[in-house]
Amino acid sequence: MTRLGRSQVEVTPLGFGAATLGNLYRPVDEEQAREAVRAAWQRGIRYFDTAPHYGLGLSERRLGAALRAYDRARFTVSTKVGRRLEPAAGTGDDLAHGFAVPDTHRRVWDFSADGVRRTLEASLDRLGLDRVDIVYLHDPDDHAEQAFREGYPALEKLRAEGVVGAIGAGMNQTAMLTRFVRDTDVDVVLCAGRYTLLDQSAGAELLPAAAEHGVSVVLGGVFNSGLLADPTPESTYDYSRVPRELLDRVLRMKAVAERHGTTLRAAALAFASAHPAVASVLPGPRSAPEVHDCADQFASTVPAEFWQELRESGLLPREEGPS
Repeated sequence: MTRLGRSQVEVTPLGFGAATLGNLYRPVDEEQAREAVRAAWQRGIRYFDTAPHYGLGLSERRLGAALRAYDRARFTVSTKVGRRLEPAAGTGDDLAHGFAVPDTHRRVWDFSADGVRRTLEASLDRLGLDRVDIVYLHDPDDHAEQAFREGYPALEKLRAEGVVGAIGAGMNQTAMLTRFVRDTDVDVVLCAGRYTLLDQSAGAELLPAAAEHGVSVVLGGVFNSGLLADPTPESTYDYSRVPRELLDRVLRMKAVAERHGTTLRAAALAFASAHPAVASVLPGPRSAPEVHDCADQFASTVPAEFWQELRESGLLPREEGPS
């Protein structure tokens, strides 16, 4: 377990990103969701991340139900604030936002102090928990002023009151996360898709700033929404169809991995977890077999010769990745 920043909250190096439990892209049935969490527990995963955004609350409900089988003192849960859920007419589905669920609610951007508290209370109700360990401001890209002026101070107050143990922000970009690291007293930031085999932009400023300020980093999207897990013409990269030239690059990486007796999945996880500022990585398995595969890949050793060939072939910058 790794402690987050100066907080008392600890996470396992391999976590569980529960967006998939909210029917990300396609449905996951109730038993499959329960079995995925059960498999994660069997493999020693004790950090679970969710959000109201994931399936309009479905991820939180399923995760909370699955975790009731375990001692609350033995696992860490994070959720997010910034999108309140309000009842809606429900005339279709939520696939426009990426989730195969009925559109029974609508998301309302709200980083106000009242919105933060109301959103967290609703999350606790869906999770069936009396507390969560970590709360992130979720995707405040277009709401920076309110997030810094109202949302962040509200989280700071919740932490001071002991309602949550650690606070931070979670985004798909690095610039604002770096601002949170430098200008606030966050414990952790969650950066999705910006420190991977394909995108090392977090390595320029965010990760060095986090190391300097004693802030932990959790990495999501380490497979860049699927491309680095299973590269095919139908794969997605950052939630969109992969460009052909990028697919070709990844297929070359996969071939290098196979030549060195490893897998692209193992390399993606090893790359993300190697930076000293990184406390945990959050793949998003949607079934028990995928959980076991993630755990196996995470535990495997990626040969040094693999990294050397990636650098020599120009597939990875020479200054990035494990030695």
